[in-house]
Amino acid sequence: MLNFDLLITLSVLLAAALVGGMLAHRLRQPIILGYLIIGILVGPHALKLITDIRLIQSAASIGVALLMFTVGLEISFNQLRDVGKVGIWGGIAQIAGTLILGTLAGLAVFGWPVEQSILFGLVISLSSTAVCLKILMDRGELSTVPGRIMVSFLILQDISVVLMTIILPLMGGSVGNIWVLLGVAIGKAVLFIGAAILLGRWLLPWIFGDVGGVRSRELFLLTIIVLCMGAIIGTELLGLSMVFGAFLIGMVLRSTKFVHQALAEITPLRDIFATLFFVSIGMLLNPAFILSNWADVLVLIAVIIAIKVAVVIVIVRSFKFNNRIAVLTAAGLFQLGEFSFVLAQGGINEGIVSEQFYLLILSSTVITMLLTPFIIALVSRIYSRIAVAATERADFAQYVCGDNQADTGGPGRVIVAGYGRVGANLVRGLDDAGIPYLIIDIDPGCIDEAKRCGSPRLYGDATNAHVLSQADLCNASVMVITFPGPLAVETTVKNALRINPKLKILARYHNEREARMLKILGVTELISPEYEAGFKFLKQILKMSGVAKDERQVIVDGVRK
Repeated sequence: MLNFDLLITLSVLLAAALVGGMLAHRLRQPIILGYLIIGILVGPHALKLITDIRLIQSAASIGVALLMFTVGLEISFNQLRDVGKVGIWGGIAQIAGTLILGTLAGLAVFGWPVEQSILFGLVISLSSTAVCLKILMDRGELSTVPGRIMVSFLILQDISVVLMTIILPLMGGSVGNIWVLLGVAIGKAVLFIGAAILLGRWLLPWIFGDVGGVRSRELFLLTIIVLCMGAIIGTELLGLSMVFGAFLIGMVLRSTKFVHQALAEITPLRDIFATLFFVSIGMLLNPAFILSNWADVLVLIAVIIAIKVAVVIVIVRSFKFNNRIAVLTAAGLFQLGEFSFVLAQGGINEGIVSEQFYLLILSSTVITMLLTPFIIALVSRIYSRIAVAATERADFAQYVCGDNQADTGGPGRVIVAGYGRVGANLVRGLDDAGIPYLIIDIDPGCIDEAKRCGSPRLYGDATNAHVLSQADLCNASVMVITFPGPLAVETTVKNALRINPKLKILARYHNEREARMLKILGVTELISPEYEAGFKFLKQILKMSGVAKDERQVIVDGVRK
């Protein structure tokens, strides 16, 4: 028999999410902001339209797992490796540094007991994977240098949750041998990773070969869901983080040829469940508690943000990234994570902390999540204005090309701004064609890779006028901007054309608004990876369908027009 109360609860929740999302969209705010706020309004502490949120939290957990699964589909091992040492050692240092400073702050600033201070350090070392990834995806910045560093830090944080949950009982005095438990946890993680790799290498191609062979969308989607749910259940049974399992299975599936169809099929389902997650987080916030403890909440949030921002900036800068990358990364990771209040709840169960501490952490978690889209947008806007101001202050007279500049009409030097996957493939082609080029990149790891390949390179930020002046743009015919990030691309285009107005520029874009802006600025050719992928699919389909080569080209050209 149908549970009518459950039906009403889900209907109210989805309708509320729709209203909150539409209002946020109309006000040109991030949609997740609307979800969080509407969750506060309909929750048990405000309008009380929904009072039992246990079921919603379970559905929300599935949403987080599906989100991590799709991130695994979109991110390869090579991308994480491209981040360099900052991805692993920087992520470990971030957790350790935040833990130490958080513990000291708990002792010195708040006067908490040692156990509660240590738990505070553990709690604030985590950031929200769901919030960060959603914002990066919406802004088209998942593949930027700050975006890739954030993702690597977040993955390490999710893995560390396993160890943190083992430490909790020890802090409560209910466990004797911590080293045995840690060893068992690490062994379980290695076992799961090994099983996932074997699954991806031998079993997945066979499974998807059968399903794909019969061209059944229902069976294909069902297979995807079963795999994801199996990863969740497997990691839960092993005592690991379910988001880690979902992410790992997604990365394994990425290595198969069915990755694009899997991503297309699972995305709508992921978005629905992720919506439940953001609304349920808002429902946990108690406005009455914040009003009665506003001073404590403000001080706690200020301490949390100060510690997290300082640690991330210092760590990213120590790996030779510039201030812009460091600050943008810190702006995305300053909030507390979805597992922060889970740890705080575990602290209550172990008798380490009080109910007051848990409510303070819960309030800080939701508020910092609410602030995240504003802070990221604000920091990006500030750096954009700083770059524009620096451009206006710069003495371009010493940079601007004179009458003796090279003729840009013929083949000449190519400036490749960004040496990621796209830039590296482009450079290989230029090498084969014998076309001279120069690489500009702000990532020390990418510059080291270019050095190993013997490629001419320049370390620096391509948005900076002085860096561009060192690239000898006057003797270049073409500049290719391969890195994502609309603000960085726009600033690079402006500065490059001020130095050499005759320069032909090719740039990537994320959406139509960016395309219009770049065209106005004078970009010669715009390229969207997603847009071009569609034509690649079309060409292959026409070829498989037996359409003649000349006719295929006519059809593709017609679609382009």
